[in-house]
Amino acid sequence: MEALYTTEALATGEGRNGHVRTVDGAFDADLAIPVEMGGSGKGLNPEQLFASGYAACFHSALQMVARMQKKNIEGSSVGAKVSIGKQGEGFGLAVELEVVIPELPQDEAQALADAAHQVCPYSNATRGNIPVTVTVSDD
Repeated sequence: MEALYTTEALATGEGRNGHVRTVDGAFDADLAIPVEMGGSGKGLNPEQLFASGYAACFHSALQMVARMQKKNIEGSSVGAKVSIGKQGEGFGLAVELEVVIPELPQDEAQALADAAHQVCPYSNATRGNIPVTVTVSDD
């Protein structure tokens, strides 16, 4: 792969109860373990950051595919739900993507979402590693 962009982040402190920032200072946040996992929940957690990144990246992939196919996806959105749970001796992740394209029939919207899933870098990175479902909804 020829890198078009590279970023770097540094985690310090107590991991999930620590701090993370990008080296350019554009992102700087305290982290906290979610209440559901025994923490305070008073900060961001890695799953929230992953969900945000995946949703934004997938939406960009969807827009690119729509432009290539000359489809109008105005008013579209992508939601990403990231779950963490016990898996064997450690932990695993699962992702559910919900795509909303209000101006297209369900079958056309699903075809665009499926095409975006093939080109999205997050989808390509997770494929075969964690379960990812892509659902098209009309609301």
